[in-house]
Amino acid sequence: MLDRTTMDATERVTLLVRQILAKRAIERPVGADEDLAASGLSSLDIVNLMLAVEAEFDIKIPDREMTPANFRSIAQIAKLVRGLCKQPAVTG
Repeated sequence: MLDRTTMDATERVTLLVRQILAKRAIERPVGADEDLAASGLSSLDIVNLMLAVEAEFDIKIPDREMTPANFRSIAQIAKLVRGLCKQPAVTG
C-alpha cells in the first residue's frame, strides 16, 4: 500500500488514471499533459475519474468546474484539485 500522504496532487491523480486504465486493460504510461481521451479513457471513465478524485482528495468539485477542459489531462486535474484544496470551507 502506498503512503499517499507524501504524494503530491499530480502523483495521486496519475495513480487514479492508471487504475482506471488498468480496468480497461490499457497498460501504458500517461504523461501529465497528455489528453486523457486520446489515452483511452471514455466519457464514462472521465465521470468515474471525477468521482474518484472527489473521494481521493475528500473534496466536492463544484458543477461549474466539471468541464472537459478541467479533466483533459492529469496536469489540469491536479491544478483544479490544488485550487479547490486551498479554498476555505463555505459556512452558512
